Amino acid sequence: MTKDDTTASERGPSFGRHIAADKDFRDRWIGVYIGILAALLAVCTMLGNNVTKDANKLNIEAANLWNFFQAKNLRRTNVTLQTENLVLQLAANPGMPDVVKKQFETQIEANRALVKRLTSEPEKREGLDELFVRGKELEKQRDDAFRRDPYFDWAQTMLQIAVVLASVCLITGTVTLLYASAILGGVGVFMMLDGQLMFWSLPFLG
Repeated sequence: MTKDDTTASERGPSFGRHIAADKDFRDRWIGVYIGILAALLAVCTMLGNNVTKDANKLNIEAANLWNFFQAKNLRRTNVTLQTENLVLQLAANPGMPDVVKKQFETQIEANRALVKRLTSEPEKREGLDELFVRGKELEKQRDDAFRRDPYFDWAQTMLQIAVVLASVCLITGTVTLLYASAILGGVGVFMMLDGQLMFWSLPFLG
């Protein structure tokens, strides 16, 4: 055995241990990376579920409010028609007794006050004017929640694929998969943050 062969054989086990140590170090960091991705995926899922629940809740609240608006508008229309009918009767019968005339006038004034209250009631925010504004506000919040929801769906998909790719890399040692996982993970985090903050509206998500 030559001197060079002896040196190589002596260095072989040490070199192998060095490679094994490097692999263990890499695998540990990949494991930490997968854990971070899993935590981000959990947060993304929670945020997405909250947005979906908010959208459905706001949709129900908006529908109920518009039903209330329609009912109140119908009542105002009926009272307005009754008032006009009383005014016509009063004008058509100028010779009616003063007591009856006074009753007509009192009812007409009461109806007009009711119509005014049905139209606007700032104290309770339940007049038609206030209900209209509240309905539009709820619709805006609902539409915003529905617009944000797809961002979290895509973010969850990207993060899940990133976890899978990193896990495969951990088994096979294919570094390209780790790079692809990092890219998809970054896209997933971006879309999660965008869905939460809406700092950049993506046209293909509406």
